[in-house]
Amino acid sequence: MVAADWPEVEAIYRAGIATGRATFEPAPPRDWATFDASRRADLRLVAAGADGTVLAWAAASAVSSREVYRGVVEHSIYVHPDAAGTGVGSRLLAAFVELTEARGVWTVQSAVIAGNTASLRLHERAGFRVVGRRERIARMTTGPLAGTWCDTILIERRSAVVGADDPEATT
Repeated sequence: MVAADWPEVEAIYRAGIATGRATFEPAPPRDWATFDASRRADLRLVAAGADGTVLAWAAASAVSSREVYRGVVEHSIYVHPDAAGTGVGSRLLAAFVELTEARGVWTVQSAVIAGNTASLRLHERAGFRVVGRRERIARMTTGPLAGTWCDTILIERRSAVVGADDPEATT
């Protein structure tokens, strides 16, 4: 993902926000610079169609500035509504997981809004597992669920590659 992708990335992000199931954010970041500053530059991908149109994007942020968490990221993945059900999300998430492992990430996590069954199924197929639920964690401000308290489902994927040779990795 590069700055030139921002208009399409922003449009896909905005479409996700409109569903009321993708994020608690009321709007995408105001510009590329803001988005860029909030995500790791080495952990951003887009999936494009044959004509070069962005169909989906994935990006991650560090969960902490503490060195012990250097291999843990929180990610987002968004698919254009017209590309839903085509497999592009699965292919992008697989490529994203591969990229995270190449960058030394041992845990990819996210908080999925309860009721976003498509995202939960996508992640389950990619090897993510549910590790918890936060009840009534935030009140939705936009979309069809505006004013509703929502739960989030905490998911994670632990790499079988990064840290696998460390006997202390599972203690």
